[in-house]
Amino acid sequence: MQSNNPVFRRSDAFNGTAAQGTNAYGNQTYPGNGAAFDGYGQTPTGYADTQAPVHSGERMTIDSVVQKTGISLAVVIVTAALTWWWTGDVRGSDAQMGNLYLALMVGSFGAFGLSMVNSFKRVVSPGLVLAFCALEGVALGAFSKFIDAAFVPENSSLGDNIVMQAVLGTFAAFAGTLAAYKFFDIKVGQRFRTFVIAAMFGMVALGLLEVVLGMFGNAVGFLGFGGAGLLFSFAGLVLGVFMLILDFDFVEQGIAAGIEERESWRAAFALTVSLVWIYTNLLRILAIFSQD
Repeated sequence: MQSNNPVFRRSDAFNGTAAQGTNAYGNQTYPGNGAAFDGYGQTPTGYADTQAPVHSGERMTIDSVVQKTGISLAVVIVTAALTWWWTGDVRGSDAQMGNLYLALMVGSFGAFGLSMVNSFKRVVSPGLVLAFCALEGVALGAFSKFIDAAFVPENSSLGDNIVMQAVLGTFAAFAGTLAAYKFFDIKVGQRFRTFVIAAMFGMVALGLLEVVLGMFGNAVGFLGFGGAGLLFSFAGLVLGVFMLILDFDFVEQGIAAGIEERESWRAAFALTVSLVWIYTNLLRILAIFSQD
């Protein structure tokens, strides 16, 4: 069974074509599918002799995925912080507000373009993944500053800052989803994969359509801060959690199949995209509820 996730679909390793032309997730070539395996980074029992992909270098492990994801998120956080500092105090300053919009546009469109490249690139490029993270950080820093200026009182306490609440909520969603995935032994089926990927592309298409309609003054409000925006954000938040479940499933299967260590960057990219998706939708929800 080949992956429907565009991030992993382009990978020979994740789809098993590196293993003598076999599919790592097919029923015939992956007999351990749905069964327990010895451990992360280790060859599953009964899998080593004929089925496991052969790589000249190291194999992906849970540690390598955590390390690459940590690096990716660190780049996002650093560039977001630098963007926040560079834009300065935007309240009542047209010049600083112009810088904010510039950073938001450059970061958003640049990150979107690189996300498409990384999603459909057959051989993962660590440099392009980190470049995506840098541009995503610029976009997040600018977006967070915009929300802070528009919805957070100037003399608010740290506990009342919805940006900080969204950051904490994002990591709480990650931890909760991971715990549910492991403790409840969630199984990802083909229909679930198809639904999540279709819904993700559908929401991206609606968002782009909203941007185009907004240029002509006919926006529906999906990206706004009204009722339609709230429903769109809630749907996006739920979808982000589903995306994390897909990420966990593919990482777990990839580690069990013994794919090469370089693919840790692909996993890190997918996890970063999901976390950013959750953060932006959660921040918009908090902004909407904070309105008088």
